[in-house]
Amino acid sequence: MTAQPRRAAPEAAVAMRQNPHDAVGGAKGEPRHRLPGVEGVWVFIFADMAVFAVMFGCFMADRRQNLELFEASRQALNLDFGGINTLILLTSSMLVVLAIDAIKQGRQRLASNFFGLAAACGAAFIVCKAFEYSQKFDAGIGLQSNDFFMYYFIMTGMHLGHVAVGTVIVAVLAFRSRFVPEGVSLAAGEGGATYWHMVDLLWVCMFPLLYLVR
Repeated sequence: MTAQPRRAAPEAAVAMRQNPHDAVGGAKGEPRHRLPGVEGVWVFIFADMAVFAVMFGCFMADRRQNLELFEASRQALNLDFGGINTLILLTSSMLVVLAIDAIKQGRQRLASNFFGLAAACGAAFIVCKAFEYSQKFDAGIGLQSNDFFMYYFIMTGMHLGHVAVGTVIVAVLAFRSRFVPEGVSLAAGEGGATYWHMVDLLWVCMFPLLYLVR
């Protein structure tokens, strides 16, 4: 009479390992997916990306109407700067992913190192973009030079502002994960990482649009 419940406990444990969703609780087959971070960050991200999507669409529409001007202006851009900035942001996104993984493992100090390196990448991007802008200004190229450079300075300038904000965010995460006793929560880390990935994604779309499309 009493032996049967003892046998059932290991069987239940095996069943829970085979179906981890049921182990968490709730109805069988109920999805356990969740958005990383907090919902408010995602609302901001979708709204922000919608604004950039409209700008990208306007750029392509105006480009079709004046292909020669846009192509000649594109050739005045420094592809090296664009490629370096792309490499910087892709590296920073990888570092942020490693930082989130370290938080999940409870290794706050390691997470701080990765967040700090990601912030350094953000600072490097800003410096690189400053040199690129300086090069354009020295050549007499500005916001009012033509339609292409109007889009170039507006889109890259807005993106640069996002990079600056993201750099501050990951720097704060690096500081908190090292010097605050409770460290950084997973939700806070994922929220900052999600914002940074958006910044990276915007540049991955912007780089070929401005520098590569012939």
